[in-house]
Amino acid sequence: MNVLAWLFDGTIPVGNSFLSVPEVLGNVFGLTSAILGMKRWMLAWPIGLVGNILLFFVFTTGSIAQVGQEPLWGQAGRQIFFAAVSLYGWWRWTQEKRRGAGSGSAAITPRWATWSERAQLLAVGVVAWVVTWGVFTQIGSWNPPTEAWIVAGSMLATWGMARGWVEFWLVWILVDVVGVWSLATSDYPAHATIGMYLFYAFFVLLGFFTWWKVARNEADGTAPQDLGTGEAAETGQVTA
Repeated sequence: MNVLAWLFDGTIPVGNSFLSVPEVLGNVFGLTSAILGMKRWMLAWPIGLVGNILLFFVFTTGSIAQVGQEPLWGQAGRQIFFAAVSLYGWWRWTQEKRRGAGSGSAAITPRWATWSERAQLLAVGVVAWVVTWGVFTQIGSWNPPTEAWIVAGSMLATWGMARGWVEFWLVWILVDVVGVWSLATSDYPAHATIGMYLFYAFFVLLGFFTWWKVARNEADGTAPQDLGTGEAAETGQVTA
């Protein structure tokens, strides 16, 4: 198998399970996007888009989608929403950066959403979940309620990141919890994938505490120029 074929169809054995190479690459891009998003760097968006494209094909035409009885439409479908909302986030961060909303290399300054914005987030989330649930029930998917939440929650989290709301990290945590449970109870050989997602979850927690500290310092009028990964680790802050 040549390198190109390995990148598209290769697998990496992990104990009694395996990981598909494009799945690993997609999650590496996703992890890199999360780390850059934690630092509020503009590159988080285009790098995340590459990961979305790779993972979409993994869950629809890749090795994972061919193993179980039904495709994981929630896992695949959320990549489409990721891409759409990520384009919006890329545009919004670009506008915020031009207006000088960020500091240093950061594109934006994070803040907690207002109660009105939280209500809006909740309302959109409920509607998106119900609609997606109905669609997945019609087309056939593993456990439509959980897969629908994966799509709706992922869309909300990406939207919240684009708006610079600290809460978006908490939404990601809920998406990860449901996503891990969905994979663990499905027919897919996902033990290695679950381990990879749990590793990714560590960085989600780190991102939450990092943004929380920046938002708190901004509110106190002591916001740092740029809070990097090392500074976050030193303060005991954690992410996925």
